[in-house]
Amino acid sequence: MNNNAFTMETVPLKYGWGVIGELGWDLKALGVTRALVLTDPHLAALGLLERALEAIRAQKVEATVYAEVLCEPTDRSWQQAIDFARDLEFDGIVAIGGGSVIDTAKAVNLYTTYPEPILAYVNKPVGGGKPVPGPLKPLIAVPTTAGTGSETTSVAVLDLLDLELKAGISHRLLRPRLAVIDPELTLTLPPAVTAACGMDILCHALESYTSLPYDLRPMPENPALRPPYVGANPVSDIWAGRAIEIGARFLPRAYRDGDDVEARSELMLAATFAGMGFGNAGVHIPHAMSYPIAGMVEAYVPAGFPDDKVQVPHGMSVALGTPASFRFIGGRAGEKTRAAYGLLGGDPASITVDEAGAAVAARIAEIMQQLELPNGLAALGYRDADVPGLAKGCAEQQRLLVNSPVPVTRADLEGIFRDAMTIW
Repeated sequence: MNNNAFTMETVPLKYGWGVIGELGWDLKALGVTRALVLTDPHLAALGLLERALEAIRAQKVEATVYAEVLCEPTDRSWQQAIDFARDLEFDGIVAIGGGSVIDTAKAVNLYTTYPEPILAYVNKPVGGGKPVPGPLKPLIAVPTTAGTGSETTSVAVLDLLDLELKAGISHRLLRPRLAVIDPELTLTLPPAVTAACGMDILCHALESYTSLPYDLRPMPENPALRPPYVGANPVSDIWAGRAIEIGARFLPRAYRDGDDVEARSELMLAATFAGMGFGNAGVHIPHAMSYPIAGMVEAYVPAGFPDDKVQVPHGMSVALGTPASFRFIGGRAGEKTRAAYGLLGGDPASITVDEAGAAVAARIAEIMQQLELPNGLAALGYRDADVPGLAKGCAEQQRLLVNSPVPVTRADLEGIFRDAMTIW
């Protein structure tokens, strides 16, 4: 019997230029008197942390700062943040940053409230998949990038260093209590960061829009087992579709001119819409590919990122797998893929359903070229000999692969990774 229902959960949000100045009021409204504020060293140096602290302390809310969050967090950086917070007295959390900071804040909230080893809550088969036992402290997410959507989702992602892969924790209780979305905070983003985060918007939205529909999935044994990612549905399609349209139009503009106020505003909206879409429908093959792409990289240092270290930024790792994934899907997802091509700015009447996957792939490749992203996995140092390991790491991301609109085997994944070695 197929599933007969979908759920729609999201986070209350406040959007507007300068709303970071209302952060203290927001904390008081949630009953918070002692806040733990998390950010990263780069944002602290830019002065964004001080703006937030002024707003918090103006409302007589105490604030303790942890400003050592790692970009692309690991199990070790999570543990460091958890250890810092474990013996503190706080009744709420503020995360000021991109997805790395917000995900770390979710982890701190979970592991200080219900202590366990890191792997206990990580999704199966990588971790134990233990559900969040109960309510968490109020968390306010203040995104400073336009892309990850973590401010609206139930997911926290980390790099497991010893296993050389990325994994995640997914549970509805991880969602922030409030998202404070201030486009002004993105004006300081370097072009390379704008590009990587912006591609995450498009990929989130494309994947949720084309994910396996909710009513083609098995009925859960009981309602409590219905997952956070329920599949494409009429509500998530509205959010995802609009995010695709806005992202495709304004991302190249924001990349070319970081001071383009309209582009920054629209891109922040697109990120929010995409988060509301994929946070309920789910993502599929490109995101599953991104985890081993980021986790197995050995020497690639992305140009234009503030911290000079070996990494593949999340949005970049997702984008690199997207064209090959949609060439694999082809026309087998039906009219949704052709509609997605139209949302990306193409003419859906000019292609058949069977041509839709290739058309989406070509359009995404065109946008990637405008953003000067790497031309495939080979540009990161990957070779054909790495394909079996990449496919193995991807196959472990079953919570994502079950969302694919078509079944995908290990052999299929190897073919997709080979296709992703070069894009254009």
